[in-house]
Amino acid sequence: MNNELVPEQGWWKRNWSWAVPVGGCLTVLIIIGVSIGSIFFGVTSMLEDSVPLEYALEKINADPNIVEQMGSPIEKNGIIQGEFNWTGNEKSVNMKVPVKGPKDNGTLFIKATAIGDNWTYHEIRVVIQDNEELNLLNEEWE
Repeated sequence: MNNELVPEQGWWKRNWSWAVPVGGCLTVLIIIGVSIGSIFFGVTSMLEDSVPLEYALEKINADPNIVEQMGSPIEKNGIIQGEFNWTGNEKSVNMKVPVKGPKDNGTLFIKATAIGDNWTYHEIRVVIQDNEELNLLNEEWE
């Protein structure tokens, strides 16, 4: 009688029938996740670096009523929500920005349009956590 040992098959030979579909599905899910994350962070960074946001933050930090209630400095506090549309030479932005100061939190709302680099502001207002609303848009600002 011949007692030769049969060599054991390698891991790939034993498991390829389930490893290929699972690996393919995981690859597709990773690609989808990376794509969604790239879009999200691209839009968020575009909103964070926008001229209207910088302008509005300057205005709320210069307003004595808001500084009295929220403290100074007032800065972004979390993820910005909104949209930024850019068609040719025309731009529009509609943002909802969580803001915080040393004393209180609030939400900054910004609506603006631009032709080229000339921005026109339609809404800049802050809603402080206790639901007090302060409008910062005066006719002289543009």
